[in-house]
Amino acid sequence: MSNFFTMLADPNMRWIFFGCMLLGLSSGVIGSFTYLRKQSLVGDTLAHAALPGICIAFMLTGVKSIGIFLIGATLAGIVATFGIGYITRHSRLKQDAALGIVLSSFFGLGIVLLTFIQHGDYGNQAGLDKFLFGQAAAMVGSDVMTMSVMSAFLVTICVLLFKQFKLISFDPGFAKGLGYNVGLLEQLLMLLVVVAVVAGVQAVGVVLIAALLITPAVSARYWTNRLGTMIILSGAFGALSGALGTWISSSVSNLPTGPVTVLAATTVFVLSVLLGPERGLLAKRILQARVKRSFLKENEVLHTASGDRMKGETAG
Repeated sequence: MSNFFTMLADPNMRWIFFGCMLLGLSSGVIGSFTYLRKQSLVGDTLAHAALPGICIAFMLTGVKSIGIFLIGATLAGIVATFGIGYITRHSRLKQDAALGIVLSSFFGLGIVLLTFIQHGDYGNQAGLDKFLFGQAAAMVGSDVMTMSVMSAFLVTICVLLFKQFKLISFDPGFAKGLGYNVGLLEQLLMLLVVVAVVAGVQAVGVVLIAALLITPAVSARYWTNRLGTMIILSGAFGALSGALGTWISSSVSNLPTGPVTVLAATTVFVLSVLLGPERGLLAKRILQARVKRSFLKENEVLHTASGDRMKGETAG
């Protein structure tokens, strides 16, 4: 605990700590809906699509500013979102194939642009490759404020449109029958995923941000069957992962915060798989043991009753 309070005493580490917590919270909330809609690859695709947006924004402005990078990543994510929808609607390809095409195409373009920048005449290009795996240590107060606004926006929209997102996650046909514009709601959900991805690019990177979108939601699913509770738990698990990742990385020198945060989320997932009250392995083993014990007990009673009956018939 002394290391924890020492970390909070450092102003820069405080920014990183709260920034990663907010990132985990918002990612966990919005990731619950993508997980339930069986669109786990969406976050990964949009994260990889952010890289060419960052590179193009730098090439056009020549300025290494997080605000400009966020604009470029957002526009690239929106283009990728509409690209996925267009391929799905106007071809015979299913969504998983469309996601794979967009992911590989955009990430390949991003790597090409990144290589071009590194070998070009751009004097201020150092550090762009950090967006691949994140660099949480570079965050400052303004970055955390930006992440705070994005996180508040994501959580607010999810609360206001909870019923609509719930309907399109479980029964889009019923939602359409009620008069909701399912296509518009699906595009809005995609846009929220883009915002979550863009918010986490600097801290975790385009390669690992998908883990924060999916892992807390999967972990929460092992603890409850109610959507509202699942979203709250997912946000809490995401925030806990961000806090643990920052704490552990600050305690060990040269340990990157983003990957450690993802490992912390994975640890929470493993514990959920083992200890979940209904779906966990331990709960299933206990249930199996109870059923087996009950079965053996019923068999013993039946055998006893059968033996008594046979003795009665013999005596008669």
